[in-house]
Amino acid sequence: MSITLPAALSQRLQRQTRKALPALLALAMTSPLAAATASYQGISVSLPSSADVSAATGMKPLDKVLHIRACIYDPIGSGGPISEYAKDIMLEAKRWNVDLKVKSYTDERVAAEEFKAGQCDAVAVSTLRARQFNNFAGSFDAIGNFVNYDQMKTALRILHTSPKVAPLLISGDYQVGGIIPLGAVYIMVRDRQINSIEKAAGKKIAVLEWDKMQAKMVQQIGAQPVASDITNFGTKFNNGVVDIITAPALAFRPLELYRGLGDKGAIFNLPLTMMTGSIVFHREKFLKEVPDLDVRLQKIREFVLGYLDTGFQLINRMDKTVDSKYWMELSATDREKYFRMMREARLQMTKVGYYDPRMMSLLKKVRCKHEPSHYECSLNDE
Repeated sequence: MSITLPAALSQRLQRQTRKALPALLALAMTSPLAAATASYQGISVSLPSSADVSAATGMKPLDKVLHIRACIYDPIGSGGPISEYAKDIMLEAKRWNVDLKVKSYTDERVAAEEFKAGQCDAVAVSTLRARQFNNFAGSFDAIGNFVNYDQMKTALRILHTSPKVAPLLISGDYQVGGIIPLGAVYIMVRDRQINSIEKAAGKKIAVLEWDKMQAKMVQQIGAQPVASDITNFGTKFNNGVVDIITAPALAFRPLELYRGLGDKGAIFNLPLTMMTGSIVFHREKFLKEVPDLDVRLQKIREFVLGYLDTGFQLINRMDKTVDSKYWMELSATDREKYFRMMREARLQMTKVGYYDPRMMSLLKKVRCKHEPSHYECSLNDE
């Protein structure tokens, strides 16, 4: 059964995300089918039309109709901004001889299960949720994956252009078509006195109820995990049920997290991870009808990378919509403690098979390319 958001929360999410999400999706979600203009926080971008894509890639419409059933996660439902944007894609898809049908889900778990059961040919969900379909790509959102957006951009370019990486995006019948940057995830506390790992001991921290590793990590620092999901973690924080949450800036205003922060709370100005979404599809279905699938897909990925910088401008703008009074700078000593904690967590989670070691190696190479003097670059355990 799908989880439906409370009406008031749904309305707030719809108002706040109506501009931001479509803009990000348009720029980063490989939407070469759509011809429109996306704007958010003063940035407007003319999105590519089918003619633009054809001219840049040399691709032509398919010889025969390709029928695609896509499942997408939209917390608002069929009337939400992601779903509305999908309708525009459906119309433009016809120019490519693609008959695209989209079904929206307010419960991400149900969307993934429907895709797994073959009810959908493709699905758009969080990369963390998509890990079940491809552990390599699903490990991209590892804890402490990047320190800043420049590192993330470098990794996304490698992920979408490297001939060595492309085969790793295929796992049996599942193939990851693209990974979408959504922004940094930050630690938010109701009391800014909780400004170190040690002071988090005994505190209640919201964790995804379906991700057992999160609960385990919280227990290791002596805190109490509180099973939550996207429909209630914000409410729990605002009402004081939990003391600490992690969330991207994209969720700050829609979920009114400033209520939970109040006058005493704070947001650590240190990314816990960089969050992404993934587009996954059933490879065999597409390969049967589009023999040159991999060639076409690679051309689309490379074309869309041209919009990556603008996509990150939008993400930076979203981070800056959070009032400066909430941001808390950590001392160099505490930042290093968090870095070491996240690194140890990655090593442990890789050891038990949660993260793919090949992705961990790629992420480390990217971090060390940007910060070659960092101590981790002399170590060989990732």
